[in-house]
Amino acid sequence: MSWLAKTAIAGITSFVATNIDDIAILIFFFTQLDAKFRPRHIIIGQYLGFISLILTSLPGFFGGLVVPRNWIGLLGLIPITLGLSSLLNRAEDAVEEFEPETEQLEDSTEIGFLAPQTYSVAAITVANGGDNIGVYVPLFASINFRSLLIIVCLFLLLVGVWCYAAYKLTQQQAIARILTRYSDRFVPFILIGLGAFIVLESSSLSLLKLVASCLCLTILVKNDDRSTESKILDE
Repeated sequence: MSWLAKTAIAGITSFVATNIDDIAILIFFFTQLDAKFRPRHIIIGQYLGFISLILTSLPGFFGGLVVPRNWIGLLGLIPITLGLSSLLNRAEDAVEEFEPETEQLEDSTEIGFLAPQTYSVAAITVANGGDNIGVYVPLFASINFRSLLIIVCLFLLLVGVWCYAAYKLTQQQAIARILTRYSDRFVPFILIGLGAFIVLESSSLSLLKLVASCLCLTILVKNDDRSTESKILDE
């Protein structure tokens, strides 16, 4: 497989894994359209928020220029940890988490970048981007500049595809409900697969050591979750 195909697969996989929940949020936004809240506010806001996430993740790439590649590859354990945590603890519906924030979409006659609606969408995109940064930092750190440009271009293209798909899904309520309800069931496996790809591609760990690391991470994630639950119950 050529480096271009590998780069494209890594880029598409990482985008889908970290933005599948954004479909639910975008669908919700598109159902709230009216005279004051237009599609352009959603699209521009989504791009602004996503570009912010990319810029926040870029230090990973620059760190990869000075740190040995096989050390950088160990950052692939981050998306594996995110995937294991998500697998062991099913998250609540993303729409429910962010629904209250839409109250910030105030009336305005301003358009495009100047509209407060745009920045509200961007803020929600960034707030929902913790997983994005956790995956993009090790991904950027494990690639060269040429691959980085391709992946960033793919990301920006896919943001537009995501917005278009969400808009169309608002007209197909049955499909939208299935996607938002069951997406969290396969996203953990995508994150784990992506992390494994980063670790193995950089020769940071052998397959056997990677499997052992995943087992250790599973135990740590379970223990952390139990301690968190105990603290909540004590309070």
